[in-house]
Amino acid sequence: KGVNLFDAAELYPVPPKPETAGNTETYIGDWMADRACRNAVVLATKVVGRSDGLGGSAHIRGGSRLNRDHIRRAIDGSLSRLRTDTIDLYQVHWPERVTNFFGQRGYRHAPDDDAIEISETLTALGELVDEGIVKHIGISNETCWGLMEYLRLSEQRGLPRVVSIQNPYSLLARQYEVGLAEMGIRESVGLLAYSPLAFGVLSGKYRNGQLPDGSRLAMFKRFSRYTGPLSQAATEAYAQVARRYDLTLTQISLAFVCRQDFVTSCLIGATTQEQLTENIASCEVELSADLLQELEEVSHAHPDPAA
Repeated sequence: KGVNLFDAAELYPVPPKPETAGNTETYIGDWMADRACRNAVVLATKVVGRSDGLGGSAHIRGGSRLNRDHIRRAIDGSLSRLRTDTIDLYQVHWPERVTNFFGQRGYRHAPDDDAIEISETLTALGELVDEGIVKHIGISNETCWGLMEYLRLSEQRGLPRVVSIQNPYSLLARQYEVGLAEMGIRESVGLLAYSPLAFGVLSGKYRNGQLPDGSRLAMFKRFSRYTGPLSQAATEAYAQVARRYDLTLTQISLAFVCRQDFVTSCLIGATTQEQLTENIASCEVELSADLLQELEEVSHAHPDPAA
């Protein structure tokens, strides 16, 4: 079906735990080795951002920082677990500095923040590119200013340019369209859209108060970004649009993401073969002009529901 990008992180799986950190990379590495298919895969992984103050990630190197030492230790661990000597896309999982990410609002500037400068992070990543360990670099959970600063420093110092940004994007979270979408297109930085189904909410399986056994929200109730009353109302409205066009909520949700000019790839996840089949097929669904207009009407009636 053309799927060739596998996205991991030294932190994964989520929710992060000391005893499971790195398991996702290990599974992918073993899978590629068993099939001798490394050259057929676009392999992406991430170095965690600053860990202090972020619950669940402080166990990574005793509190990770985005300096040369930590980045070197991170890439060595990832290469070992992935059983490879090259990473196609190496990404900064989240910023070092105090800023808004993971759906946060209320930005407050912290002039005394002792964050590692982006210039130091980018220089360390550039060394990995120069050595052939990493082919391309990307960022994740970044802001307009962060992307701009990476690009400015690349041009100013002759360092590698970021080629991608991995941020949330879905029918319930369209904040990327404000500022970052234009920057991405004009600067050739593609969006790797994560949570296109909003933690599974846009699959419809949580409608009408349902909480299926084994589902993400049943297992991890603290993942509440997309479960508030505003998101529930918007989800129901989108589901009604899908019904009128004889499509599933999953189909319209993923097709909407995949059709955007600023989206390079849509990162999907599945726990069953049935889910995987529907998710992949959904990216090929064509949405009519009338359907798209109805989606916009729902968005205007329920703006920013996951904020």
